[in-house]
Amino acid sequence: MDFRLLSELPDNLAGKFILLRADLNVPVQKGDVTDYTRIDRLKPSINFLTSRNARVIVLSHFGRPKGQPNPEYSLSFLAPVLQERWSVSVAFSKDCCGELAKEGKSSMNDGDVLLLENTRFHKGETENNPDFSKKLSQLGDYFVNDAFSAAHRAHASTVGVTQFLPAYAGCLMEAELEALNKALENPVHPVTAVVGGAKISTKLELLETLITKVDNLILGGGMANTFLKAQGHEIGKSLCENDMLETAKSILEKCESQNCKLYLPVDVVAADGFEQNSPHDVYESNKIPQNRMVLDAGQKSLGIYKGVLDGSKTLVWNGPLGAFEVEPFDSGTNDLASYAGKLTNENGLISVAGGGDTVSALEKSGSASQFSYISTAGGAFLEWLEGKTLPGVQALKR
Repeated sequence: MDFRLLSELPDNLAGKFILLRADLNVPVQKGDVTDYTRIDRLKPSINFLTSRNARVIVLSHFGRPKGQPNPEYSLSFLAPVLQERWSVSVAFSKDCCGELAKEGKSSMNDGDVLLLENTRFHKGETENNPDFSKKLSQLGDYFVNDAFSAAHRAHASTVGVTQFLPAYAGCLMEAELEALNKALENPVHPVTAVVGGAKISTKLELLETLITKVDNLILGGGMANTFLKAQGHEIGKSLCENDMLETAKSILEKCESQNCKLYLPVDVVAADGFEQNSPHDVYESNKIPQNRMVLDAGQKSLGIYKGVLDGSKTLVWNGPLGAFEVEPFDSGTNDLASYAGKLTNENGLISVAGGGDTVSALEKSGSASQFSYISTAGGAFLEWLEGKTLPGVQALKR
C-alpha cells in the first residue's frame, strides 16, 4: 500500500499523543446507540495504540450542527459507551481545540483515551481552514485516520491536519482499502457487480464506471424498471424515471461494446401497493399488469443471478434487489445475499458490499457476517466505486 500503516509507528509510544480521526456519527434513538458497528471496528486501532502506551485523542463529527455548538449534537454521551466497548479509560473534553482540549490532554496518562467534542461545532472543520487544522494538529505528535466513511470529505480533521503531522492509516482504514483494492482495482476475474436502488440518476456515475471494470452487472430495485421500460416493456404503476429512458438505452449499448453482460429481471413480484403483505403475484417482465407495481425480483431471475455468481470470483454489491424494507418483498435480496454468503464461505468468492441501504438489507437478511467485507462507509464507498479520488485517502499517501 502507498500509505503509512500503524505498524510503522515506534514500538513504544509512551508519552506520545496520537490524534485519531474516527467516525462516531452513529445511529442514536432516545440517547441510546442503536448500532455499535462503527465503534467496535475502531477497537483494533485503539488496542494497537494503547498497548504501545500511546495517549489517544479521538476526533469525530456527529450530525450537522452547521459550525455552531449545539447540545443536540454533542458527543459527550459517547464517552461511557466507548469506555465500555473498548475496555479503556475514556475521558471527554467539551471542545476539540483551544484551552479545554489542552486541559484534557494535560491530564492524560499513557494508555488513556480522550474523546473531543464534535469537530463540526467549528466552521473551520468543513471549510478545511488551515488555522483550525493547525489548532487540531497541536494536540498530537502523530495523526491516524481511521474514518474511511468520512474520507470523501476534504475537512480539517481528515485532510488539513496532515499538513502539520505525519499521517498514518488506522486498522479500519487499512482493511477498507485492502478490501476495495481486491474488489475493483486488482480483482480476480470474473467480477460481478450487483447494483440496486430506486433511481438510475443517483447511480449513473457508478454504472458508467462499473461497465468498464466488471464482467457481469446485475441490476435490481426501482432502477431496473427504467431499463425494462427502455427495452419496450410495460411496467404498470412501477417506479420509473421516464426522463432517464434514453440514458438507460445508452448504458445498455455501452455494456455491449465493453463486453459487460447486463442482467435485468426476467420475472418480477408485482403488488397492488407499497405496503407490507400487499396482494402480489409473479409475472414475466414483459407481462406486468397496468394496475400493479414491481417490488422484487422473481425466482427465475434469482436462478439466473445465482448462476452468474457461481461463475464469479469477485462480487461487489451496492443496493437491494427490491423493496427490502417491506415483507415479503425482501425475499429476493435475502435469497441472493444468502447464496453469495454461502459461495464466500464454501468456494472462496471475494464478496465486498457497502452503502447505507445495502448494509441494512444484508444485515436484515442475516448474511452480512458471511461476506468477505462489509464497508462501514456510505458516500465514501459509493464515490470510491465511481472511481473518484477520496481527499481523506489521498492525504495519507506517502
